[in-house]
Amino acid sequence: MSRRRKARILALQTLYECDFVGHDPAGVLGRLAQEENLPEETFSFAQELVEGVIKRKEELDAIIERFAPAFPVRQLAPIDRNILRLALFELLFHGKVPPKVAINEAVELAKTFGSQSSPRFVNGVLGSVSKTELSEPPTTKNL
Repeated sequence: MSRRRKARILALQTLYECDFVGHDPAGVLGRLAQEENLPEETFSFAQELVEGVIKRKEELDAIIERFAPAFPVRQLAPIDRNILRLALFELLFHGKVPPKVAINEAVELAKTFGSQSSPRFVNGVLGSVSKTELSEPPTTKNL
């Protein structure tokens, strides 16, 4: 498994725990990284993702509401909600991976951690966002 995928999994686990039970993101991330004994590079990427999602959570949720209006964000399964937040952050604000990679990674997370319908739902929302919002490649100027 690639370091970036491990970092995304760690970021997702952190975001899920924080969303579901309200724990402190830095503490959760640190604990999970220590349990996994991850290299600094992997931890740093996960930290970047978590901090970015937390910083832009309201904006990310508004995007989810816009592209999945039949599914209110608070009513989504917590795992699906956080996979979408993570992927949308990578797609629209992070700018360090191609959109197809961000979408594929999110679908893989949905296959691993979500329900049977999660991959299709995640792919549909992210595909719509990509077609509508990414007429230009994302850049880090949005950070």
